[in-house]
Amino acid sequence: MWMELRRGALGWQFRRQHPIGDYIVDFACLALKLVVELDGSQHFKDAEADAIRDDYLRAHGWTVLRFTSRDAVGDTGHCVETILATIAALTATE
Repeated sequence: MWMELRRGALGWQFRRQHPIGDYIVDFACLALKLVVELDGSQHFKDAEADAIRDDYLRAHGWTVLRFTSRDAVGDTGHCVETILATIAALTATE
């Protein structure tokens, strides 16, 4: 997934392992306030903590997208399409 997001490959710059408040997100586009999280199997056991984290991020103006690690590797194209659709929606309001 990082190969798709790095160096502005989607038209926007993303940072990897970026701190926001008390959290470190997998990928963040600061200009759009867009967070992309990749969830491994440990996230299925701690969905409540993820919900609290997402609520915090959204309360601070961030849009959060979550993908499973399996989808990020096995269906990267779909993940990229979802990210691009979200970018289009976020920039349409500008």
